[in-house]
Amino acid sequence: MTWTQLTNPLHYPGLSALVATSPIAFIFWALIIRKMKGYTVSLLTVLAGLLIAIFVYGMPVKLATLSVVDGALYGLFTICWIILGVLFLYNMTVITGEFEIMRKFMASVTTDRRLQAVLIAFAFGSFLEGAAGFGAPVAITASMLVGLGFEPLYAAGLCLIANTAPVAFGSIGIPITVASQVSGLPEMAISKMVGQTLPVISLILPFYLVYITAGWKRTREIWPVLLMAGGSFAIVQFVTSNYISPMLPDVLSGLVCIICLILFFRRKTVDGGRTTMGGLAYSHSRILRAWSPFIIMTALVILWGIPAIKDELNVLGQFKAFLPGLDAHAIRQADGHPLVIKPFTFSWLSNVGTAIFLAALFSMPLIGANGRMAIQALALTLRQLKIPALTIASVMGFAYVVNNSGMSITMALALATTGSLFPFFSPILGWLGVFLTGSDTSSNALFSKLQYSSAMSIGVNPAVTVGANVAGGVTGKMISPQSVAVGATAVGLVGRESDLFRFTVKHSFIMLAIVCILTTLQAYAAHFLHIFGL
Repeated sequence: MTWTQLTNPLHYPGLSALVATSPIAFIFWALIIRKMKGYTVSLLTVLAGLLIAIFVYGMPVKLATLSVVDGALYGLFTICWIILGVLFLYNMTVITGEFEIMRKFMASVTTDRRLQAVLIAFAFGSFLEGAAGFGAPVAITASMLVGLGFEPLYAAGLCLIANTAPVAFGSIGIPITVASQVSGLPEMAISKMVGQTLPVISLILPFYLVYITAGWKRTREIWPVLLMAGGSFAIVQFVTSNYISPMLPDVLSGLVCIICLILFFRRKTVDGGRTTMGGLAYSHSRILRAWSPFIIMTALVILWGIPAIKDELNVLGQFKAFLPGLDAHAIRQADGHPLVIKPFTFSWLSNVGTAIFLAALFSMPLIGANGRMAIQALALTLRQLKIPALTIASVMGFAYVVNNSGMSITMALALATTGSLFPFFSPILGWLGVFLTGSDTSSNALFSKLQYSSAMSIGVNPAVTVGANVAGGVTGKMISPQSVAVGATAVGLVGRESDLFRFTVKHSFIMLAIVCILTTLQAYAAHFLHIFGL
């Protein structure tokens, strides 16, 4: 059986778009106004998506249900697998007492909470995003901040916001690669456009994080180090993305930022001497041993991100199969072309969660862990994951049914009718795609071709709008229900996802507005300069 999508089921584009967006509006209402628990909201949302797909879009019940199941399986066996590894490693370091040593070390590097947030959430998180992505950086850095004494809500919120700058180039540049494959544009053309937008956000992000943490007055007190952190990151990100490769900006930017900060901490005192490198009661070898699980994790995550190694691991350990009834010929798009439906794939060996899990096991002799401790850590991890797994499975089920039914295209086409204003609205498509799927990569796969076609129709360089899809998407990452669930799980806020959502939603819109303005300037600045003879 083959079913053809509808993009305007109610025969009025505005009304169809309104109905298609109603589940998203419900998410905002339920989390912000009603303050409902995350798993309740996700279950009700997937139910609403199913009903609209079946009764408004005419999607067969079997296809709609299979779409939800497909998404849920992806959430459980790809995303939750990463969280499983992260939480297992973290719990192992807590049980053995190594995390307490790490916490004291970080406090000795700088006792200033403002700078700890910049070092871990921004710099180290960006480095991890470049190597791994897919939720691991937020889970790792948020748990580290909590270990340093940060209030859990602030720890998760800061890490979600800090994750904005590196997402576009995450996982060794996969979002850019996918945008290139779907749109047909060269990777470097897209990379340059994104690399001219995100460095602006990267420059101001350390200031923004500290402002959220401590207010404007205490932000001004340390503006030189914040300028150094944001400036070093932004410069390396700009140069790498514009002149080298979209695969390296995050890893290099994060690494350079970390080095600059640590050198600064060694040579300077900040805020009346509260930032020092002294007073630590452990030897360097003892500190290195405490950090060994995360050092091994970083090395393995980088190895897992190398395409050749990932391909080889997929050959050795990967399960791939279509769900019966949901294959490459099950759904056609409105234009008659088959909808690209990928088989359910569980790459259990190449998944970065496996690398993190192995890092925990390899580090056991170094941190003095035994089998009993490992079992205790695993049991604790599984208990912590029960509710988040339900939330993530539901969220991804909703994303898949929205995409397969044509609801996402309905929303996209409504924005594409804005004509010459489309460059301003094009980042909103990327934001919407990441909100729905939790992934900038998935958003680019969904909307890059539409961005390309819309730009060509109004005479704008398509690299601008495709790049805007990538850059706009990063601002939706911090409020994606999937990301919120990951952050809440990492800091023990399961059931309080609405609080975390409300913490980040304002900042998501502020950063989206910045990207919209920058995209409009990219689209029309050259034209205006030509008019004035410049």
